[in-house]
Amino acid sequence: MSSKLYVITGGPGVGKTTLIKALEEDGYNIVPEAARVIIQQEKAINGDGLPWKNKERYTDLMLEASFRDYLRIINDHRDGICFFDRSIYDAICYAGMIGYTLSEQIMKKVPDCAYNRRVFILPPWPEIYETDNERKQTWEEAEYTFLQMKMTYLQYGYEVIDIPKDTVSSRKEFVLKHIVTNQSP
Repeated sequence: MSSKLYVITGGPGVGKTTLIKALEEDGYNIVPEAARVIIQQEKAINGDGLPWKNKERYTDLMLEASFRDYLRIINDHRDGICFFDRSIYDAICYAGMIGYTLSEQIMKKVPDCAYNRRVFILPPWPEIYETDNERKQTWEEAEYTFLQMKMTYLQYGYEVIDIPKDTVSSRKEFVLKHIVTNQSP
């Protein structure tokens, strides 16, 4: 099953969600990014699980959501390709970036959540980068996040494929070409 689970990742504001939505419009299963939903929910309840309030709590919430999303897809969508807007490894990367040591119990669960070995990453792109109510990172933080994400996936044995800066349609075709040519786990 993991050979059909593809991750699209990168720093903030690089077009991940736009690309994921374009793939969904073509009929592919997708898993939206959990971070935005978490931020919106925490703000609605005046919670502190926000990256600018309690980074550790925010990381825990991202991990919970990532594990839940992964298991839901494994259990509910046994057939077909699925694209994840970020994954468990993004939350692990974030934990490392903030100096938060994850529990041994969490880290033991990580290898059970395997994705296709090919992970697609979108590079920083200043022309499309913008902040909003949920995305407050500076441009420098966005660039640093990209580099850390790439290193994290490589560290866990994934092949990281850079998606060129181009139109949404061209980016989508780039991804689809790479998944057709290699359906290996």
